[in-house]
Amino acid sequence: MNFRVVEELISSLDMSMGSGFSNDNQNSLSEWDSCLLKIGKYRDKYAFKSLYEHFTPRLKSFLLRIGSDESAAEEICQETMIMVWRRAETYNPESAGASTWIFTIARNKRIDKLRKDSRPLPNFNDPLFYQKPIDKSDDILQRTEEEKKIKNVLKNLPQEQAKLILSAYYDDKSHRKIAEETNLPLGTVKSRIRLAINRLRTQLEDF
Repeated sequence: MNFRVVEELISSLDMSMGSGFSNDNQNSLSEWDSCLLKIGKYRDKYAFKSLYEHFTPRLKSFLLRIGSDESAAEEICQETMIMVWRRAETYNPESAGASTWIFTIARNKRIDKLRKDSRPLPNFNDPLFYQKPIDKSDDILQRTEEEKKIKNVLKNLPQEQAKLILSAYYDDKSHRKIAEETNLPLGTVKSRIRLAINRLRTQLEDF
């Protein structure tokens, strides 16, 4: 996120016309409630400047007190005030005061940052990322013998069933893909593969 957004927004005041700080029948609201409403309704940059200058140092002090370091506190402050600018139109003074609303955003931003920072990153230097497990010689021999048995048993299956088994388990094709390639109904493919597996299982047990 570009944290210069807030500063650029404030510095642009010299180039734009604000809406001022007339009461607009908001005498019952606090100054900061009124600022938020003006930002939400009019995108009032003067009101935002007042909020920014008032709340940023207070937010930073709050974040430092609850354990954030200097860099994190400044980052969260910037993100909070950007969110205030973007979400001001959702502010409802009847639900919470401006201070409560803004500090809640800061607290949530801090929680999000803590979760992000505590998420473990994979160690791409770990050899496990690059090395394949080494088969033991006994495992290789056993697997070779099993493959020989399966190939011999496949020879005893009807040719159409053998082709379906090879497509499904050796070529790793889905039943739907096999149905498309063989122009067979999907249900037929499934039933033939099921029948072939049952025959394979029976013959392997007797092998």
